[in-house]
Amino acid sequence: MKLIWPTMEYAKTIQDFRREFLKTGDSMDGGASLRKFERTQDWLDHVESFRRAETTQFIYLRESDGKMVGVIQIRHRFNAYLEKFGGHIGYAVAPSERRKGYATQMLRAALPECVKLGIDRVLVTCLRENEASRRTILKNGGLYESTVYDPKENCYIERYWIDLSGHS
Repeated sequence: MKLIWPTMEYAKTIQDFRREFLKTGDSMDGGASLRKFERTQDWLDHVESFRRAETTQFIYLRESDGKMVGVIQIRHRFNAYLEKFGGHIGYAVAPSERRKGYATQMLRAALPECVKLGIDRVLVTCLRENEASRRTILKNGGLYESTVYDPKENCYIERYWIDLSGHS
């Protein structure tokens, strides 16, 4: 398993991942709006524009078969929404690949990338009812801070902090 900067080399697996989410209707957090892009190059252009806005987008690739099992996005700085609701990191695992530990591995792999960016504490959030995401965050050292209500999305969001002082 490895985190990879998305390129056209991975166009087929990126679109397979996208189609799986469209088919199930699940949310795709951390995917830089991949759901909206029928053409991979258009999504890659969008990702590149985010990069200039201080956001790093990775795909999580299973090397044994080349399948993209997840996406993860690192936001270098906060805007008002991210500071309260979205956090530094957003991620999603393909519905067919859930309950296999990939989210935990993916988040663990992203933390050293945060250190490289100079982030010493990472805010990771999840919906209050998302037990799997909560477990992923806790397994990576997340400490619960609070639960906030997002009126725009009409949902409750749990906020967790991960101290990166022990990561390299």
